[in-house]
Amino acid sequence: MSIGELIADLRKARGWSQGRLASAVNGAFGTNLDREYISRWERSKVTPGPYYLRCLSAVLDVPLAVLEGEVKRRTFLTDVAATAIAPAVASDLLSAGFAARLTDGPSADGWEAKLATYGTEYMSLGAADIQRRVTGELVVVQQQLDTPQLWSVAARLMTLYAKTFPGSDGSRAVNWYRAAARAADESGDDHTRVWVRGRAAIALGYEGASLGIADVLADQAMAISDKPSLGLLNATMGKAHAAAVRGDRATARQLMRQGRRVFDAVASAEQTSDYAVPWWRMNVFVSLLAARLGDEDAAVRAQDAARRELPAVLPRFATHLELHRGLMLARSGDRTGGVAYARTALDGLPREKHSLTLRLLMAEVERS
Repeated sequence: MSIGELIADLRKARGWSQGRLASAVNGAFGTNLDREYISRWERSKVTPGPYYLRCLSAVLDVPLAVLEGEVKRRTFLTDVAATAIAPAVASDLLSAGFAARLTDGPSADGWEAKLATYGTEYMSLGAADIQRRVTGELVVVQQQLDTPQLWSVAARLMTLYAKTFPGSDGSRAVNWYRAAARAADESGDDHTRVWVRGRAAIALGYEGASLGIADVLADQAMAISDKPSLGLLNATMGKAHAAAVRGDRATARQLMRQGRRVFDAVASAEQTSDYAVPWWRMNVFVSLLAARLGDEDAAVRAQDAARRELPAVLPRFATHLELHRGLMLARSGDRTGGVAYARTALDGLPREKHSLTLRLLMAEVERS
């Protein structure tokens, strides 16, 4: 995707015309852009310079490094190799990668089994543990990208890897989500294409970070297929959270109702996998969304419903619910009490169980 295509996607996700985008930049930075100039950017007739990239980053709510990364146009495999090797021992990873190429590596069924295991472990392990292990898997799978199914595996692994970085970290999480979407497109499987984008959208929307990218990925998922699926559910709820964080309550509520209808059609029986959305997890989504909207009754109902069915083996998600309650208190006017309530809940969870998302939620409570 070119920088022009990305600007157009981000603009359309906001529902803005080219003139509206020009006015937003002019109003924020005192520039003198017009609609035609935006059109020239989007058609790749002109590439925005560093100053205008900073302007666009601010008004479209996307990390500057993502826009700069599009200008550099690094290839997918170069991104994977350069980024994934950094956290681990390079020699061991290179050895594993070459071995996979020479011996064909794990079978497609073997990779699906690995993904199922990671989906379960993500729910209880810390981000650092998952990141370290998935790093090695990415180096191996990139040597096997010879079939659509293995592109699907790679896309889902990359989505999991992205989630080990907070969305507020800027380019790292977002670049991995967008690379995962490109890998999913290589698979040709619409289910994977929708799921990867939807999972990224709910992750970013829930964290309240990189909302422009959350909207773009959610819109892409919805455009690929409107058939009820967990990917569509995640996309809808991710877009709802982005709207709530921006203060667009009407849109957030409409999307929440839409998400409930999708959930009614695709709710998961599996309780402890990141690839599932059972009743308790849907209520975790709704709990935070209602807290952000100031709807205390709906938030409390969702929290109580989630607690009744939340598996005891997932204490981190119980802490999520307590932080949502702290956010409610802070938003209702008792900032000191809300922060204290949330801090007590977070401190009560063993530190090795903490996630990056929990820390972002704590920061949101403190800002309220």
